[in-house]
Parts: sequence; C-alpha cells; structure tokens
Amino acid sequence: MKKFWTYSGILLIIGMVFWVVERKENSPVEKEEPELAIVEEVIPVEENLLYGINVDELDITEGIVKRNQTLSAILAPFNVPYQIIDEIAKKSSEIFDVRKIAFNKKYTVLTPKDSLKAQFFIYEPNQTEFVVFKLDQPEIYKESKPMEIKDREIGGTITSSLYVNMVGLGLTPDLIDQFADLYGWVVDFQRLQKGDKFKVVFKEQLVENQTVGIEDIEAAYFEHMGQGYHAIPFEQNGIVSYFDQEGNSLKKAFLRDPLKFTRISSRYSLSRFHPVQKRYKAHLGTDYAAPRGTEIRSVGDGTVLEAGYSGGNGNYVKIKHNGTYSTQYLHMSKIGKGIKRGTRVKQGQVIGYVGSTGLATGPHLCFRFWKHGKQVDWLREDIPPAEPIAKENLTAFEKVKMEKLAQLDSVSYSENVELLTSLDD
Repeated sequence: MKKFWTYSGILLIIGMVFWVVERKENSPVEKEEPELAIVEEVIPVEENLLYGINVDELDITEGIVKRNQTLSAILAPFNVPYQIIDEIAKKSSEIFDVRKIAFNKKYTVLTPKDSLKAQFFIYEPNQTEFVVFKLDQPEIYKESKPMEIKDREIGGTITSSLYVNMVGLGLTPDLIDQFADLYGWVVDFQRLQKGDKFKVVFKEQLVENQTVGIEDIEAAYFEHMGQGYHAIPFEQNGIVSYFDQEGNSLKKAFLRDPLKFTRISSRYSLSRFHPVQKRYKAHLGTDYAAPRGTEIRSVGDGTVLEAGYSGGNGNYVKIKHNGTYSTQYLHMSKIGKGIKRGTRVKQGQVIGYVGSTGLATGPHLCFRFWKHGKQVDWLREDIPPAEPIAKENLTAFEKVKMEKLAQLDSVSYSENVELLTSLDD
C-alpha cells in the first residue's frame, strides 16, 4: 500500500510537468518590445559675441583715446610687453597704421579672467569699421559692422533755414548736402522764405541704430515762393541723374557752390576796398566765408593746371574744365592729398581746405571763374545744363515719374515743435 502511494505521487508529478510544458508550447508567443532609442536634444549654447569674439571667459574694458595717446600708452596698464606692441605696429601697417589712432575714438581691451595680460585690443576708426589686434599671436584684421538700410520719408516747412529745419527733423548733414546740391541751380538757398517747403524720400544707413550715411535720395520736392520743383531720379547712359517733371536735368556742368552750406561774404566787383592792402581795386572772384579746415570741392570735372603757393593767393589750385571754363580756389590752409599738376578731378571731389594763407584777414575761400580765358562773375554766368531725357527714354521716364510723384504726394509736412517754439521766443 505504501508503494502504491509512492508510485502514484511520482506519476502525478510527471503528469504535472508534461502539462506545464505542453501549456507553454501551445500558448501564444509574446513578441519582445524593441528597446526605444533615447535621443538627447542638443541645445546649442548661444555665444556671447563682441566684435565677433566669444567674451564669456574675458573681462571687457572700454575706453576713449586721450589726446596724444599712443597704442603703447593704452596697452601699458594691461601688461602687454613692448616687444609685442612693436611687432604689432610693424605688422599692422598695411591694414591699419597705429600712428593714426586718434583722439576721442573708442577702443576695447579684452583680458582673460584668469590672467592680467590683455588678449585683444579693438579700435574703432569710424562708425562702420573696427580693427582687431590679437595680442597673443600677434594677428591684425579689419571688419565692417553690420549695416541696416531703412526707408525714410520726411517733409517740412522752412521757419529759419534749410539746414536748421532739416536738422530739427532729425536729418543728417550728409542728406542736407545732397539735397542742396540737387537744387543748387534752381533754388537760391541764400534767399529762402519762411513757408518754403520740402519733401525727401531716401534710404538711410544705420549701424548699431545710429545713422552713418545716406545710400540714395529716391525722390525730392522743394517749394520756393509757391513754385514747386520735383527731383526725379532716372538712369540714362549708365548714370543715375535727377530730372524735373518735364525731363530737364537739375544738374548743370558745375556745382552751384565750391563749399557746402556757407555764405557769400564778398562778390565779384570791379572796385572793392581791399581789407589788407587798404585800397580800392578789382575783386574778380567770389568770397565764401567758412571755418578753417572746411572742405573745398571742385565744381566740375577737369584737370589740375596749377597747385601750389604764391604770395597773394596763398595755397591755391587752378583747374581747367574744358576749352571754355577754368576755376581757381585761393587761400587754402592746405591742398588736398594727391592734388597736383595733371591730376584728373571729378565734380564734388575735395581738392583742399579753407584757410587764410596769402593776402587774407581771416579764413575764407576766394573762388575765381574763367570763361574763354577771361575772369567773369560766377554768380551771373549762365551755366549750361546737363543732358535732358533722351527721346527714346521718355516712355520709361514717364513711368518712373508717376511712381515718384505718387510717393511724394503721400509724404506729409512735419513740424519740429521745439524748434518753432525756440524761434518764436
């Protein structure tokens, strides 16, 4: 009996084993889930850039060049060896001459946080460029700052002068010069009236939100004593010039004035009391009063006949423009770079700077004008205009004109309230 139960138990166990195995074989196979790949999102770390240099691990020191301060004097407190400064000065001559580091210009010095020795020196010669001196290499390179071009439209009314009112509306001297040159032969800016109006559409160049220049005047309008004058840009013969509504050029063979924004202090006269010689004599030129150093422009294209010094004229330049006209510019503080006999010059090119050399009591420009070898009154001369719109270009010009007129019509006249208040006071 005991053996019976022993065998029965063994058979029971074997049966259970077979049952388990069969159940496992006949049960549906579960598919293994594939392991999911873990993708880590790489978030780029934004670099803290200054002048294109990562300054996260650098200390920044900014400064302004003091009067007569040199590169060596600027870098002395930053533990830069004189040998490195000398090497940089020699190596940088073709990129930027360190002797031209100027008073009141901005510079920046970058120093590693774990060092007392400067690694970079950055100098800004103007608003649009900077020069990088890598002091541990040494390496020198020049870069331009990012520039933004912005469309602007301004209209205004004359209450004082063109210059004062345009500046009051936030316009730059560069734009005012271009505007005045446009209308130099149709409007006498010495005789503007209160109530005269202007509109100008232009592209402004901005660097670091500061205006650095004007790219183009795209259209302009000036109203003088009720008479309106439009300036429509149009490309003809590969050159963009400005024309009135009838297609006549606003430009003439010469600029209206050899100086920007000045006043006539003495006119052409056959009998004028000379302030130095204390006697009456012919004054066969036009005097323009201006501060010393003011740029003097050639009024037209031409070739330099003379450039030098003579007792009465001081430093002077004489230019032949064509077979009919020649001009002369006297009493310069200095003659422009590269201006010498035989030099070709363009209209508006700087040929010298206002001074008081020769027989002069103060800084001014004496401008003389020859026609067929004879000195004539520049202000009374009928200067020939530039070429008008050619017949084959009239259809294209009319299309451009209508677009520009519509654009100008949409510009309203603004007023500088503070300026008007100060004038009334």
